Amino acid sequence: MFPAKKNILQTVALLKAYGIKQVVLSPGSRNAPLIQAFTQEPFFDCHLIVDERNAAFYALGIIQCKQEPVVICCTSGTAALDYAPAVAEAYYQQLPLIVLSADRAAEWIDQMDGQTIRQADVYRNYIQQSVNLPEGKDSSEEWHCNRLVNEALIACIAHSAPVHINIPLSEPLFDYSVGKLPEVRKINYSKPTKEVDIQPFADIWNTATKKMIVIGQLLPDAEIREILKVLAEKCGCVILSEHLANCNEAEFIHNFDTILREPDAELAPELLITFSGHMVSKRLKKFIREHKPAHHWHLAKGEKVMDLYQSLTDLIETDAKAFLSELPIGKSGANNTYKEHWNTLSQSMRADFSDIPFSDIYACGKLINQLPNGVKLLLANSSPLRNIQYFDLDPSVEIYCNRGTNGIEGSLPTAIGFASVCKQTVYYITGDLSFFCAVNALWNITHIKNLRILLLNNQGGNIFHGISGLNKSASLPNYVAAAHDTTARKWVEAARFNYLHASNKEELDKHLSSFMDETTQASIVLEVSTDIAVNQSIINEYKL
Repeated sequence: MFPAKKNILQTVALLKAYGIKQVVLSPGSRNAPLIQAFTQEPFFDCHLIVDERNAAFYALGIIQCKQEPVVICCTSGTAALDYAPAVAEAYYQQLPLIVLSADRAAEWIDQMDGQTIRQADVYRNYIQQSVNLPEGKDSSEEWHCNRLVNEALIACIAHSAPVHINIPLSEPLFDYSVGKLPEVRKINYSKPTKEVDIQPFADIWNTATKKMIVIGQLLPDAEIREILKVLAEKCGCVILSEHLANCNEAEFIHNFDTILREPDAELAPELLITFSGHMVSKRLKKFIREHKPAHHWHLAKGEKVMDLYQSLTDLIETDAKAFLSELPIGKSGANNTYKEHWNTLSQSMRADFSDIPFSDIYACGKLINQLPNGVKLLLANSSPLRNIQYFDLDPSVEIYCNRGTNGIEGSLPTAIGFASVCKQTVYYITGDLSFFCAVNALWNITHIKNLRILLLNNQGGNIFHGISGLNKSASLPNYVAAAHDTTARKWVEAARFNYLHASNKEELDKHLSSFMDETTQASIVLEVSTDIAVNQSIINEYKL
């Protein structure tokens, strides 16, 4: 049976009408009628995550894996505030997250009643659309509910962005007397197609001798990779791609951050094209800001100006695949001196890590070199993300990371959420601070048996030791890098994961085969204990 609340019935029925199946629930009494509605309708796949902060990041993992909208649902009060970090991440990563927050009746807000805060529009700076539903006490209010939920869901899907539906509920809450969800009006939305006159851009493209395309974070897309390969091979275009772009083709330059350690002005482009999400490399940003191209085109889905490199000349609201595929294909770029210059430097600066000391980079390399084709690899921010950039990846390996806000706190529950809906083994590399920050995400997930976590424990925030100036600070070890002597064994065993530990090369080699045995019906954590000083010395010695 379903709750009698009309605003709940409209919301849940419309989510079903839009085909949105995945729902992450956190327990509470005010949202109990919502929980009842979702769990009584077989259409929905419901996940229970008690902590709202973890629940929201868990949902982001599902979105990344399935590439479809996901609902999170919480009770009233500060529970909704716990969603905020993941909502911000979804906003900047352009992920379709749907927040449902149960609320108290409007007349009790700011009256010192229990669990009453100002929930309506609480994410105002990080949300695509926020609506506050009426309770649906008459036909006019019910129509209003329907309209507002349609507005929110259309905004979520059209912009691939988070939306917030706040649902005030007055007493009594627990009248579960409705036999089925109502028939509801779903407002169909047709997204406009915007055409761009390609000719002025094609003229510049044809005459530019130093062409460069920089790809930011991008979900796996085989079609865009093929378009870019043609532009690299036939037009002499330099393609710069971090692993986050999921464009790990041999024709592209992946170690450009190392190349730009000692920048050469001849590497600067005359024409720069950018699109997609975030870039990690600070050196690339600095280099282009100091060597501004004559033309910088940014391909975007909207009209918001993104001038990351301080050189933007053209903001082009278009689909990147459509625009790039219309650029004219000239003769082979095999003799293009600009591209050859980049390729020569790329080959000369490929580091050989086979003989380096036991370290974070060594452990990452050993795992990367043994990954099966087509695997899903999730990364925590900071060091793990940068470490894998030193190694070649097979183009079939898919990379995911919460790079929207670059925070470390939610990567563990994101990986768990991803694994919960993925049919294959999921690999996740994390540092110790990121892991311990969200270690309670391991609670009550014994049903997830396909997750492999490589935990790099260097007893603090390794990356801070490499920041010039900060590395000389007296407060660095204890207060910035958060030095500790904690290991993960007890938490991992309490979560009923298999636990492995390596503190040298021999132990790592021994345990990797067990860690990567995909027939094992249990999730596994391989904790690798390394030394911060050794990690930093390798970066300095290899000029990374």
